[in-house]
Amino acid sequence: MFRTRLRPRHTALTACAAAAALLTAGCAKASAGAQVSGCRADGHWSQRQQAAWLRSTVSFREPGDGGRSPYRDAAVEMHSAARPLCEPVVAHVGFWTLTATETATGAGMSSVMDHRLSFDGSRSRTVAFPAHLLAARGGACGDVLVAVYAGDPLTGDELPQRLPDQGAARSADVGFRTERIGAYRLLPPPDPTRCDSAVPTVSPSPSRSAAWDIYHP
Repeated sequence: MFRTRLRPRHTALTACAAAAALLTAGCAKASAGAQVSGCRADGHWSQRQQAAWLRSTVSFREPGDGGRSPYRDAAVEMHSAARPLCEPVVAHVGFWTLTATETATGAGMSSVMDHRLSFDGSRSRTVAFPAHLLAARGGACGDVLVAVYAGDPLTGDELPQRLPDQGAARSADVGFRTERIGAYRLLPPPDPTRCDSAVPTVSPSPSRSAAWDIYHP
């Protein structure tokens, strides 16, 4: 009789313990879900996905001096996102000057600056053009390439192998050999007025907006 009376009580305690365990698990899942809902999960993104996300945040601010200096007040802007990433993306903003010379590894490119930053879209970031690109230089007739990309610094095998003709380049023709490029822009020489008159130059395309068009692969 004594054992018979204890069985219902034992069963009730077991049921209560199971219910408590389920409640705890449910609360934990709810807490985790609430944490993820405040940001965009990106822990398993490929670098191609990271580049696509960067593309949606990048714009190129045009010069604000009426074109007297192609790069004065120009900048690469990375805008805040409506839903920031849970884990920041390692991004680079690279600047290169270009020449008509081709090498065994690709087009003639000289790195001017490579700015690395962690970016999750929680706040806007602005990367100004390198200061010495703004300075007047005699014979500064090389186009300038600007690119925003994800991951490690680009290797020689990822840079464009061929570029359009000097002074008549179109950004859509710049062929990076990687999927890590988010956006890029090919710009005219820093000081086109000092270029050889025999070398054609191009001016930034007119636009009604306050930003340059974005080109990407």
